[in-house]
This record gives sequence, C-alpha cells and structure tokens, in this order.
Amino acid sequence: MLLLQSRESVMRYFRQALKQRGLTEQQWRVIRVLHEFGELETGKIAEESCILAPSLSGVLDRMERDDLIVRYRLSSDQRKVFVDLTGRSKELVSNISDSIEVQYAALEQELGQERLLSIYSLLDNLIALPEPEAAKPDIVRTRITARKPARATSRKAS
Repeated sequence: MLLLQSRESVMRYFRQALKQRGLTEQQWRVIRVLHEFGELETGKIAEESCILAPSLSGVLDRMERDDLIVRYRLSSDQRKVFVDLTGRSKELVSNISDSIEVQYAALEQELGQERLLSIYSLLDNLIALPEPEAAKPDIVRTRITARKPARATSRKAS
C-alpha cells in the first residue's frame, strides 16, 4: 500500500496540468512513451507505459478518436499494430512540458535535491528487481484404479 500511496501523492502534482489539457494519466503515459521512443508496436507500449494490454486497447481507441495517435499495420506483417503520435499530441507535449517541469521543481523544493535523487535511485533499484519465480504447484500423483465391469442385469421375459 505504501508504494501506491506514494504514487498517488506524487501524481497530485501533475493531475491538474493533464486535466487542463483533457488528458487522462494513461493517455499521458502513452504519449510520453511514444514521444521518447517514437512509433512502437502496441505490446511495447503496454510494457513501457505499465498499462495492461486489455486496458491499453480502450485507451488507444479513445486516443485515436481524439486524434492523439495513429495506428497502422506493416504490409510485411499484418499481425502487428504500430502506433505513432499525431501532430496534435506532439503539440500537446511541447505545451505541457513547461507545466510538468514546474511540478518536478516543486517536488524537488519540497523534498530537497539530495532526497529526491536518493528516491530516484531507490526506485531504479525496485524497477531492476528480477521477476519472481512462479510458484510451482505441488504435483500429486493419484493412482488410477481399474473400474470393475458393470454387471449385466438379466430381465425375465413376462
């Protein structure tokens, strides 16, 4: 719960800037990922933005409807869907960047540069944790017993 509470505390600094521009947090995460990496396949966007694939599908639908992204397939592989930013979302990035930087400066003012850098370092350590090994279910061997043949029932003819 502590990590979730700290995330919420930090997001309070940024929500107003996003809301003023009509963006949800998830939409902003997608825009940031695409701004940083350029066009990407949807699976990579899900991974980088920490949005589960089923949720991302709906987010991308709304973003496409709002002219924030374009989706396309390559002629060489029709199975994969790629996504890129539109001019509108690129403009949003440049418009919102100053507001976001002001909020990062406010965080630094509250926490101090040294503590903030320490937090970033600790978060990097958390991010770098290896995947936990999946718990292997206990396998129980159950003996299969042969069924006894069903008895033939005789009927008397009346």
